[in-house]
Amino acid sequence: MKNVIEVENLVKKFGSFVAVNNLTFTVGKGEIFGLLGANGAGKTTTIRMLCGLLSPTSGKISVAGYDAYTQPEQIRANIGYMSQKFSLYSDLTVWENIRFFGGIYGLWGKALKGRALELVEDFKMHDFKDIMVESLPVGWRQRISLAVSLVHKPPVIFLDEPTSGVDPVARRMFWETIHHISSLGTTVIVTTHYMDEAEYCHTALVMVDGKIGALGKPGELKQKYVVETMNELFLSLARNGNTKS
Repeated sequence: MKNVIEVENLVKKFGSFVAVNNLTFTVGKGEIFGLLGANGAGKTTTIRMLCGLLSPTSGKISVAGYDAYTQPEQIRANIGYMSQKFSLYSDLTVWENIRFFGGIYGLWGKALKGRALELVEDFKMHDFKDIMVESLPVGWRQRISLAVSLVHKPPVIFLDEPTSGVDPVARRMFWETIHHISSLGTTVIVTTHYMDEAEYCHTALVMVDGKIGALGKPGELKQKYVVETMNELFLSLARNGNTKS
């Protein structure tokens, strides 16, 4: 599997505070890679560096073949991003939001209309594509936000705590959609503080105080650390400060 993301000895400091401390990992094409950890563990800071939005203090980052230091604009043009905060225009319809963001990414005319129709079909939005976004349940708004992040067909998408505040049923539906996207070859990087969501990832990186606490396939990690759930693993790492340097 070709690596879409390569990170080596990544460090980010804010003054004397080390937010991200020596991360090294790779992510392959079509892989669902989970960045997990408590709030403040360094997940969002890591995502921002990978997206070309924040310069690293040191280390190497390559995303979709582009270098984070010298080609941040190319990275931003070739990724999709969904923030933990709702980022659509509530006074526009679903259809209008898709077309608006498609235009931002350079789509227009028949290409834009065709892509919008594809997303409506893929995300099963026929019944409410002409409804104002503000009128829809939070779970559906999150799915629309995910659809918008894919409008330009990026090879990799970043989802920053996308299920925060979403009910369990909507969370499960959202993850089913993520797996569908992955099966089509799109690489998905997702951050979450819900440890049970690690089970849905192909690979999980558990962050503790900016460091790698554990890294690997969820099943293998549970076996290695002799725990039944990823939440047990995280609590053990957090209590013992058992992190890789």
